[in-house]
Amino acid sequence: MRETTVTAVLGPTNTGKTHYAIERMLAHRTGVFGLPLRLLAREVYDRIVKLRGPSVVALLTGEERIVPERAKYWICTVEAMPTDLGADFLGVDEIQLCADPERGHVFTDRLLHARGLHETMFLGSDSMRGTIAALVPKTHFLRRERFSELTYAGSKKISRMPPRSAIVGFSVENVYAIAELLRRQKGGAAVVMGALSPRTRNAQVELYQSGEVDYLVATDAIGMGLNLDITHVALSGLRKFDGRRMRDLQPNELGQIAGRAGRYKTHGTFGVTGEAPPLDEEVAEAIMNHRFAPIRKLQWRNSDLEFGTVDRLIASLEERTDDELLTRTRDSDDLLALRSLAAEDEVLTRLRNPRAVRLLWDVCRIPDFRGISHAEHASLLTRIFGFLQETGRVPDDWMARQVKRIDRSDGDIDALSKRLAYIRTWTYIAQRSGWLDDEMHWRGETRAVEDRLSDALHGALTQRFVDRRTSVLLRRLKQKESLVAEVNDKGEVMVAEQFVGRLEGFRFSQDASQTPEEAKMLHQAAMTALRPEFHLRADRFYNAPDTEIDFTEQGGLMWGEHAVGKLVKGGDALKPTVQAFVEDDAGHDVIEKVTRRLQHFIDRKVATLFEPLLGMSRDETLAGLPRGFAFQMLEGFGVLPRDGIAAEVKALDQDARGQLRKHGVRFGQYTIFMPLLLKPAPTRLRLVLWSLWNDLDIFPEAPPPGLVTVPVPEGTPQEHAAMSGYRIAGSRAIRIDMLERLADQLRNQDSRGGFEATADMLSITGMTLEQYAELLQGLGYKAEKGERVKVKAPAPEPKPEAAPAADAPEATAEEAAPEVEEAPIAEETADPVASEMPAEAEAPAEAPPAEDAAVVVEDATPEESEVAEAAPAEAQAEAPPVAEEGATASEEAAAPAEAGDVEPTAEAEPDLETFYTFTWAPRRQGGGRPRRDRDQQRGGKQGDGERGERQGGKPRGKGGKPGKRSEGKGGRDRDQKGGKGSKPQGGKTYQARPPRKEKPIDPDNPFAAALMGLTEKK
Repeated sequence: MRETTVTAVLGPTNTGKTHYAIERMLAHRTGVFGLPLRLLAREVYDRIVKLRGPSVVALLTGEERIVPERAKYWICTVEAMPTDLGADFLGVDEIQLCADPERGHVFTDRLLHARGLHETMFLGSDSMRGTIAALVPKTHFLRRERFSELTYAGSKKISRMPPRSAIVGFSVENVYAIAELLRRQKGGAAVVMGALSPRTRNAQVELYQSGEVDYLVATDAIGMGLNLDITHVALSGLRKFDGRRMRDLQPNELGQIAGRAGRYKTHGTFGVTGEAPPLDEEVAEAIMNHRFAPIRKLQWRNSDLEFGTVDRLIASLEERTDDELLTRTRDSDDLLALRSLAAEDEVLTRLRNPRAVRLLWDVCRIPDFRGISHAEHASLLTRIFGFLQETGRVPDDWMARQVKRIDRSDGDIDALSKRLAYIRTWTYIAQRSGWLDDEMHWRGETRAVEDRLSDALHGALTQRFVDRRTSVLLRRLKQKESLVAEVNDKGEVMVAEQFVGRLEGFRFSQDASQTPEEAKMLHQAAMTALRPEFHLRADRFYNAPDTEIDFTEQGGLMWGEHAVGKLVKGGDALKPTVQAFVEDDAGHDVIEKVTRRLQHFIDRKVATLFEPLLGMSRDETLAGLPRGFAFQMLEGFGVLPRDGIAAEVKALDQDARGQLRKHGVRFGQYTIFMPLLLKPAPTRLRLVLWSLWNDLDIFPEAPPPGLVTVPVPEGTPQEHAAMSGYRIAGSRAIRIDMLERLADQLRNQDSRGGFEATADMLSITGMTLEQYAELLQGLGYKAEKGERVKVKAPAPEPKPEAAPAADAPEATAEEAAPEVEEAPIAEETADPVASEMPAEAEAPAEAPPAEDAAVVVEDATPEESEVAEAAPAEAQAEAPPVAEEGATASEEAAAPAEAGDVEPTAEAEPDLETFYTFTWAPRRQGGGRPRRDRDQQRGGKQGDGERGERQGGKPRGKGGKPGKRSEGKGGRDRDQKGGKGSKPQGGKTYQARPPRKEKPIDPDNPFAAALMGLTEKK
C-alpha cells in the first residue's frame, strides 16, 4: 500500500462528513470520490460542477460516463472508481457498507487498497472505528457530532403524519401503497427508490424540496447520504429482503435511515407507522445516542485474480482469507454468471487465451438490471461474449434492435420501470471502451432513451401519487396566501392555476375526488377563493333583466343555463315562494340577494301572465254571485270544467255574466275559461303553479303550442288536461276553445236521427275521419261505420235553402239541441227547450265557412283564431260539395237515389267510400260524459241550454228537420221556417213554455247594435 495520510471521518448522520470531504478534495489538484449510489454520485457531481465548472469534473458510474478532456475531479460509484489514476485525493463514503452482504466486498477492497497520493479519506459510521484501526494502521480518526438532535416519536398513523416527513418502505409494492394513501389523504408524495434513474430521482426530489408535496416515500436507499429537508422519518417495517431472505434490520441500519431526519441545526424525529411494531427502548435509545455495536466482520473477495484459464479465475474468486476481521462474501451475481458460461461448450471453445478469459469476466460483470431469471441473463451474456470474441464488437444493427424495442414512453409505472431497467443494460455496454464501433453515438442514444423513459416515469409517478391541485391549494392555504378564483366563460373555476370544479349559477360543482378527506380539503380551498366571486355574481344577477331568468316546467328557476333556485308552494296558489340554490359558504348576504331577485321575478311573471285573472279578482264592482264566481275562477287558474260548477253557472243571470265577460270570461258548453290564459306562456305557468299547489312530485308538461288535438297516455287525469287548456275525449285531447267551436256546429246537427261529419268539423280538429269518429265517441256520441258507392260530385251551383219537410216528425225535447255556450238561463219560462238568445251571439245567421287547415296560429286567442280562419260566405257557396266527408246527411242520403238508374257492370266495380253516422249516445259513468236519461223521463224538460250542458245532455239538434235554422257564429236565430216556434203539421200550435220576459240588451255587448236593428225591423 502507498504511503499516504489516511483519515477516517466517522460519526452519525447530519454531521457534514460529505461536505467536509468535498472541501478537502477541492483543496487538492486532483481527486477521486467514491459514493455508494449512482443517485448520490450525481448529486455530488452537480454540486462540484457549480463550484468548478463542467470542464474539470468527470462522472463515472456503471451506466453514465461524463469525462471531459481536462478532468481533474472524478465522482464515481464505488464499483466504478478508477484506482490507478494517481489522484492527489481519494475518498470513499459510507465505508460501513463493508459489512453489506451483497456489495460489501467492493468497499472492503477500497478500504484495503485504494489510496490517494497525498490524502485518503474514509467516511462512515463510528461503528467502523475498531475494524479500520485494525486493518489500516496509522489511520487518523476524526469524530464529528450531529448538528441537531434526533428524538424518538413513537408510532403515528399515516393520516396524522406531520408535514416534511419521509416514510420508508422496504419493497416497491410497499412504497406504492404508502404513496397512494398519502395522495388521497395529504395531496400526494414524492417517490425515491434506488432503482430510479438519476433524472427521475432528481425530478421527484424537486417535487418534495420545492414544497409542492409535503411527504416523501422512499426505500432504505434514502439512508445512503441523500441530504433532504426532512423533519420526521417513519419506518413502515422493521424487516427487509436482502436478496436471499427476509431478515430483521440491525440497529445501525435503522439509525442510518432514521438519521435522515433533521437537517443541519433543525432537530428531527423518527418513529414507526403502518404495521411496524414500536421500537424497543434499547434500540430507540441507541439510535438517539448514535451508539451501535462495532462491526466485527467485513465482507471480502479476492481482488488478485488469475486469468490464465477460466478454472483458475473461478478458483481465485473462491479463495478464502485467514484474517479474522474478514469473511468471504457469498457468491455474487457475476461469479454465478461466470460459472454458468464456463459450463457451456460454445463458450469454452472460445477461451483460448488469458485475454479471452479476462473478456469473459468483463462480460459476466454486466449487472442483471433487468432482474430476470439467472438462466435468461446468462443467455444474454453468452450472446454478447460471442459477438465480442468473433468480431471484437457488438453489432450496431443488433444493438439498434435491442434499444428500439425499449424506446417507448407509453405504459404504466411498472412498464416504464421495467424498460428503464432494460436500458441500463445497454447503457452499461455503451460505457465499456472498445465494445462498440461508435461508442459516443450509442452512449448518446442510450442516454436519450433513458432520459425519455425517466421523464415518462416521473410523469407517471406524479400523476399517480401527486394530486397537484390539492397539494398546491393546501400549501397556499397553509402559508396563508390570498387565493383568487378565476371563472372562465365555461364556468370552470381555476384557483392558483389549478382546476377545482365548475361554478353553476351560485353552486360550486366540485371536481371528482376519491376520498371524503380529499374532497373536504379541496372544497375548503375553493370556497376561500370563491367568496368574492359569489358577491360579484350576486350583484350581477340582481341587476339582470327578467329576460335572462326563466322557470322550467318542473318548477326550477334558471339564470341562463344554470339552475339558481326552485319554486315552492306558498300561502296562495298564485303566490309561490322561491328557494335559492346558493352555497352556504357564499354567505347570508348572497343568499338573501339571490332569493329576493328570484321572488321579484316570479311575482312579476304571475302578475303579467295572469293579469286578466288578477284584475278580475281585484274588481270591487263585482259583488255577490259574480264575485264568488270570480274567486272560483281564481282558484281554477282561469279554467273551470263546466260540469263541475253547473249550479254556480245556473245561478248567474245575464247581468252577472256580462260583468264577468268584461274581464274576458267565456261561458262554453264544456268549459268556462279565459281565452287569454290559453296562450302558451300562461298555460306553462298555470301547470307549474297548479302542480305546486297540489303537491305533485312530477309536474305535467304542456303540449306543444299550436296543436288543436294531442294524444294522451291512458290514465291521464282530466285535471291535467284542463290545466293544459285541453279536454280529453277518447285517446286524444282537444283544445277547449276549439272544442267550443266544434260544439257550435254539432248543435245544428240531427243528433237523434244521425249526421255525418262536415268539412268544417274536420278542419276545426285537424283530424282524419277515423280520428274524428273516436273523438266524438269520447264526447258521448255513437259512431256507426258504413260503406257506400262513391258518387262523383255534381257541378257546383247555388244551393237553395231547404224547405220544411212535409212529413217531418214533431220535434221533441229529447231531440232538441242544447243552447249556445253563452246562452243565459231562463228558468222563469215554462218552455224547457226554448231559451233566450245571448246578446253576444246575435250575429247574422250565416253558416261558418269551411276551414282550410286545422293548424291554429300559436298564441292566438280563440276569438282571433276564428276571425283568421273564417272565409266569406260567398266562397262557401261557390265551393263544390264534398263527396265524402264534407257532404251533409241529407245530401248523402239523396246521392244514391240520383244514381239509382246506373247499374254497376261486371267490368267496372263501383268505388266505395267509408262514412260514419253519429248519434247521441250518452254514458252513465262519470268523467264529465253527457247524461240525459233523467231529463227524458221528466218529459223532455231540461231547463235551458246551459242546464242541459251542465247535466251532460246531448246537444239539441234539429229533430230530424234540417234547414229550419240558420247558423251564426255565436249562436243561431229561430225563424219561422220549421223552427220550434213555427206551426207544425195539422195546423196546431204547440207552446213549450210561456212567453219569456223581455230583458234589456247589454250595451257592452259587441252585437247590441245589430240586435237592436233586428228588433226594430220586426
